[in-house]
Amino acid sequence: MILKLLTHISRVLVSILFIYSGFVKLVDPIGSQFKFEEYFSESVLNIEFLIPFALPFSILLIVAELALGVMLLVGYKPKFTVWSLFGLNLIFLFLTWYSYTYNKVTDCGCFGDAIKLTPKETFYKNIIFMVFIIILIIGLKYIKSIISTKFAAIASFASIIVSLLIVYHVLNHLPIIDFRAYSVGTDIADGMEYKGDGEIPPIHDFMIETDDGDQLEPMLAKEKALLVIMYNFEKTEKEGIASIAQVAKDAKNKGYEIYVLTASYIEDLQATQKEFDLPYSFGFCDETALKTAIRANPGVITVENGIIVGKWNWTDADDVVLK
Repeated sequence: MILKLLTHISRVLVSILFIYSGFVKLVDPIGSQFKFEEYFSESVLNIEFLIPFALPFSILLIVAELALGVMLLVGYKPKFTVWSLFGLNLIFLFLTWYSYTYNKVTDCGCFGDAIKLTPKETFYKNIIFMVFIIILIIGLKYIKSIISTKFAAIASFASIIVSLLIVYHVLNHLPIIDFRAYSVGTDIADGMEYKGDGEIPPIHDFMIETDDGDQLEPMLAKEKALLVIMYNFEKTEKEGIASIAQVAKDAKNKGYEIYVLTASYIEDLQATQKEFDLPYSFGFCDETALKTAIRANPGVITVENGIIVGKWNWTDADDVVLK
């Protein structure tokens, strides 16, 4: 009787955790891609040959995480589901143990950008949930389909289909929910302010470094500014640059100050500036900061008096709102 109760409690807790964890990463799969690229890098796990597969790997893991949470909740194929959850959590346990032990990848991204946990907190969280999953393995016979097996199957497959549709939409536009420090409505200066509690401010390493010095402060003082983000010219969609160049031209005509931010080398910058006729202020910024600011390469951000008022992927260039 006690085992049955513990199994039901564990079932609810584990399913909710995996559904939530999967969803907050589902709305921003590129964030998970960057995180896996960090894990695969030479300074961490040193398996750089996997970096080109970081995005499909992250999508597979995210969809599996969410779908398995749904499958556990509705009781679809309990044996397969529980053992799959065990294997998935084993992977998370290893990664968080590695981060905690060797102080690598200080934010594992287990809950995307929605909830920030230290490596230590994440590692012990995974240990606790491994205990719950082991209870599910022991009490496997108590996990039954809710309503019916047919309903459980439909709900499970529907979760996979909906997840893939969301991923497709997000990859072609921007995250449908922005949990990052650069979300629309953010006051950039306020986000960069140290609060005196020892915490690093949510917006840091953000700059517009030019030959004339950092232009961030002047930009924040502008009534209307448009930031063109191209964090890496080698990975930038060339078709997108042409679309964004037209947006910048229209913005310039409407009185916007234009800034092009990149982390690429100056030689690449000058070549791109000439090729696409971008007669604007080019500034250097930390690549991680640019990737965090917008999940697009290229993309645009409109800023009014230091406040972010709009963000668009280059694929939505026709939808950019200019005042």
